Amino acid sequence: MKDKTIDYVLRATWQAVARMYNDEASNYGATMATGFTLLSIDKEGGTPSTALGPKMGMEATSLTRTLKSMEEKGLIIRKKNPEDGRGVLIYLTEFGKEKRELSKNTVIKFNEIVKQNVSTEKLQNFMEVSAIINDLISENKIFPDSK
Repeated sequence: MKDKTIDYVLRATWQAVARMYNDEASNYGATMATGFTLLSIDKEGGTPSTALGPKMGMEATSLTRTLKSMEEKGLIIRKKNPEDGRGVLIYLTEFGKEKRELSKNTVIKFNEIVKQNVSTEKLQNFMEVSAIINDLISENKIFPDSK
């Protein structure tokens, strides 16, 4: 990957991963966003709708569309939050729990295959570099004058 920038490699890799997950999800009438949402909702206790977006790093408008689609497909139900009447909790239906398990197995398979083909040391280095990049961004150390 000579002459490719770090951001190019990150973006191209993520796009390949997203395409792979979307291709797999399409076999089940779903999307990667649906699978990710299923995995982000607490299986038993539900999750406040306001907590999902930040947890997933997803914009509110995209999340709203995803949740609407999931509700139409019978994967989730929305209930008023008993502790805060203004809030809504998102719960998985039994069908949603089945699809969540499928999503979980898909992610586990991806991780297992990568681990079979990449040494533990290289994976550790990848995780460390990713953490450093995230820290640099969250601490505003790359473009400090832009905010």
